[in-house]
Amino acid sequence: MSLDAVLDRIDRQLPQALDRLLEFLRIPSISTDSDYDAETRRAAEWLRAALAELGCDAEIRDTPGHPMVTGRTGGPGRAILFYGHYDVQPVDPLVLWHRDPFDPAIEDTGAGRVIRGRGAADDKGQLLTFIEACRAWKDVHGTLPGNIAFLFEGEEESGSPSLVPFLKENADELSRDLALICDTGLYSHDRPGIVTQLRGLLGEEIVITAAAKDLHSGSFGGLAMNPIRVLARILASLHDDRGRVTVPGFYDGVPELSAELRRQWESLGFDGAAFLSGVGLFLPAGERDRTPLEQVWSRPTCEINGIRGGYAGRGFKTVLPAEAAAKVSFRLVGDQDPLAIRDAFRAMVRAMVPADCRVEFHDHGAAPASRMRTDDPAFEAARRALSHEWPQEAAYIGAGGSIPIAGYFQQILNMDSMLIGFGRDDDAIHSPNEKYDVASFHRGTRSWARILDAIA
Repeated sequence: MSLDAVLDRIDRQLPQALDRLLEFLRIPSISTDSDYDAETRRAAEWLRAALAELGCDAEIRDTPGHPMVTGRTGGPGRAILFYGHYDVQPVDPLVLWHRDPFDPAIEDTGAGRVIRGRGAADDKGQLLTFIEACRAWKDVHGTLPGNIAFLFEGEEESGSPSLVPFLKENADELSRDLALICDTGLYSHDRPGIVTQLRGLLGEEIVITAAAKDLHSGSFGGLAMNPIRVLARILASLHDDRGRVTVPGFYDGVPELSAELRRQWESLGFDGAAFLSGVGLFLPAGERDRTPLEQVWSRPTCEINGIRGGYAGRGFKTVLPAEAAAKVSFRLVGDQDPLAIRDAFRAMVRAMVPADCRVEFHDHGAAPASRMRTDDPAFEAARRALSHEWPQEAAYIGAGGSIPIAGYFQQILNMDSMLIGFGRDDDAIHSPNEKYDVASFHRGTRSWARILDAIA
C-alpha cells in the first residue's frame, strides 16, 4: 500500500512537477560556451536547493570547469548512486526553433502533450523524474527510501573533462553498491529497457607516405608507388566476404549471447530492414550469420570513418600524391582488449606497406566495452518494476554506441550501473525543437518510484 500512496502522490502532483521542470529548463546551462558560465552555475545551485528540499546533505563541488552537485542521505538498505547531468547543448541554428529554446512550454501535438525546450529530454527532464519520485516518496513517508547518493555533472555535453579526476579524488565517498543512470531512452514507444552492455571504442589514424613530394602521373605513374593504392588495399582487407573483421585475434574475448538474453531480444521484434530503410538502405552489411540486433548491440565492428589523399578539388589533376591517410574505428564488446587489438591492427598494416614507403599511426582513444552483472537480483527486480508500469514488458537491451560514464563507474568506483531512461527516438536531442513527452516524464517518475521500492 505504501507504493500505491507514492504513485498516487506522483499523479496528483504532476502539474507542480511540470512547473518545476519548466523553471529548471529556463536556465540556459550551456557548458560549451563560456558566456553561459554563470547560468550553468545557477543550474547547479538550483539542483543543490532541490536536493536540500529532499533532506539531503547537498553541496556544490567546484572543479577546474563547471561544478559537480552531490547529495547524500543515510538510512538502511542498498547503497545507490544516481547520476545525471544538468548542462545542455548549444541551440544553434536558432532560426530553426519554433520558440525560444529557453522559454519552455507544454505543447499539445495532437499525438500527446510534450515539454518543448532545450534540455527537456537531455538531460534535465530525465534527471527530474528521479528527483520527483524521491519528492513524492518523502511526502508520503517523511524520508527517502534507503541509502541514496546523487551526482549531477555540468560538463557532460563538453566532454566531461573534470569527471574522471573528480571520481578518482572522491572514490571512497561516491562508490556504492549500484549506480542508476538516467541519460538514455525507451527501447520503443511503450517498451522500457535496461541497458546492460555498451560497446567500447578504439580509434586509429593511418598515414602512408611514399615519395618525398607529389609526382606527375605521366612521368612516374606505373613506376612509383601510389600511397592511395597501398591504403586502398589495406582498407579493403579489413573485412572478409562474410562481413567478419580480419585483424588477427580480433574476436578474442567476444562472448555469445545467453539463452535468456537471446529470448528477450527476439521478443523485441526488431526489423533490420525497416531500421535501414530510414536511411535509404535495406541490406545488412555486418556478419552474415548474426541477426541485425546482434550486429548493432553485441558484435564488434571495424569501420572506415574517413579517407584523404591526392587531389579532390574541382576539375582534374593527374597526380601521384605523396601521402594518403584514413581514420578507422573499432566498436568493441565483451572482454576484447583495445590495446591488444591496436597492436594487431598496426602489425597487420605494417606488413602490407612496401619497403620504400612509410606508415605512421595516430591513436584516437581506447576504451573497453562495459557489461553489467545481471545476475545481481536488483536487475531483475528493476526489470519487473518497469514492466508493471509500462504497457509492454521491459527487456535487457544493448547500446551500439558508448556511454563513458558507465565505464568510469566500473573502472574507478568498481560498481555496475543500470541505465534506465524514458526518452523517445523523436525527442530531437542536440537538435532544434527538442522535446520530452509528458507521458515519459510522468511514467518515468512512477517507474523510479517502483524501482526504488523494489531495490532500495
